[in-house]
Amino acid sequence: MKAARVLAGVLFFVFSATGTRAEGGGDALFSATMTDIRGEPMPLSLFRGKPLIVNFWARACVPCRDEIPDLIALQAKYKKRGLAVLGIALEENPDKVREFLIAYKINYPIALACEQGIPMMNAFGNNESLLPFTLLIDRKGEVVSHKYGVFRKNDFQEAVEKLIR
Repeated sequence: MKAARVLAGVLFFVFSATGTRAEGGGDALFSATMTDIRGEPMPLSLFRGKPLIVNFWARACVPCRDEIPDLIALQAKYKKRGLAVLGIALEENPDKVREFLIAYKINYPIALACEQGIPMMNAFGNNESLLPFTLLIDRKGEVVSHKYGVFRKNDFQEAVEKLIR
């Protein structure tokens, strides 16, 4: 556990020192490459230019599981209007995450953050590493809003409408 905290601190320093610390911009996100549920590299630059909901979560987090149906509904409702929902799982085992995605019928892409998750949340101001943690990013790559705790479809209805204009 101590080694993981040291590694997280080192990675946070690297994010900060290289100028990717987010001050309203999504550079820390779009410059990262994570792993998809097949174990393949997933460059998050694929999401640049799209209105985006980014949700940091973990399988063991009960509030994270509670909000998944609302994120699924948002993805279904707004996908044709350009909105993308991206789940960033603070997980390392793609097999376990894949089983979870099937059980919950998740309809949006999931990236496995592995050791990148906590430093990235810190880069976006979540210094307590609280889960769930959600970012709303506009087409220009600017973080327009964030939320600690459970995301409900109605909480961000107005914000999502602004994102997809």
